[in-house]
Amino acid sequence: MHLSHTGPGLERLYQDHHSWLRAWLYGRLRNTADAADLAQDTFVRLLQRRSVQTMEQPRAYLRTVARGLVIDLWRRRDIERAWLETLAELPCEQAPSPETGLLVIEALVAIDCLLDSLRPIVRRAFLLAQLEGLKCPAIARELGVSVPSVERYLAQALRACYTATFAQETQ
Repeated sequence: MHLSHTGPGLERLYQDHHSWLRAWLYGRLRNTADAADLAQDTFVRLLQRRSVQTMEQPRAYLRTVARGLVIDLWRRRDIERAWLETLAELPCEQAPSPETGLLVIEALVAIDCLLDSLRPIVRRAFLLAQLEGLKCPAIARELGVSVPSVERYLAQALRACYTATFAQETQ
């Protein structure tokens, strides 16, 4: 990783802690390539934040960022595994192309992140409406809340969907 344009803070942080972070990640992942990739991704995240100040506990900070990346990796692999299981059940002639499969996985990861960002009750209301087809009164009974609360929850979820879609289009 070339850090000459990032200033001395990140370069020093990388030199001092990259090997340690890679070893720490290997201890969790038991995979050298994944550990190396996520160690690099951790420093890329810091580079994207553009603000590396002197830290009292840089390893704790790096560990926090890396832990989030490990969770993201595990979630993505769970989604990929579920997709492959779904594909295995399809007749060969109905299987999508590998390119389409990658697009589906990316979409599923984005949906998973979006759902995870919602408060649990908002997520549950949204899923009851979208997957079960329940109307607001039925969702209210299921959740033990008022119909106006369900309407607010669904509005919050739909706003999050709109924001996620809009943010994707502007990137």
